[in-house]
Amino acid sequence: MEQSITDAICVYGASSSRIDPIYKDAARLTGQLIAMTGCPLVCGGGRGGLMAESIEGANSKGGLTIGVLPQFMIDRQWQHPDLGRMIATPDMHRRKQTMASMSRAVIALPGGIGTLEELLEIITWRQLGLYNGNITILNTAVYYDPLIAMLERTIYQHFMRQGSHNLWHLASTPEEAVKKSLG
Repeated sequence: MEQSITDAICVYGASSSRIDPIYKDAARLTGQLIAMTGCPLVCGGGRGGLMAESIEGANSKGGLTIGVLPQFMIDRQWQHPDLGRMIATPDMHRRKQTMASMSRAVIALPGGIGTLEELLEIITWRQLGLYNGNITILNTAVYYDPLIAMLERTIYQHFMRQGSHNLWHLASTPEEAVKKSLG
């Protein structure tokens, strides 16, 4: 029996393909592991970078992949050609809202400014009670160490409440990230 698409695990990650293979391998394995849980994988649906790797990983294990893209990206044909399902949104804000509403958890793979923006927004939503799923930061090759240090600094200097680090989980492997996301 297919799980509800609102039971998906949302993956954020780089759209760039010009990155070290260690990140690509971790993204592909993350997609495979998500598929093996029976949960759909929902993401930004891009045809490159870590989004593509996670989609292809999930597809290789028979998982359902759902891409959520604003119409302007579809018009430019930026979507992955092998998505199981594609959802068009009018803009980037609705894209993020749609992915969050479909997911029971988020895994943030390494990425650029878009990934960082998505990650910080979902942490904010969790803090405000607007998102209740688990948020896991996959710290492949210690990529996220500077961000984690900055987040810890915001807590230490009282810009965030003590205990705010409980809003997210850290993982160093895809196996740990998927396990924590299902928590």
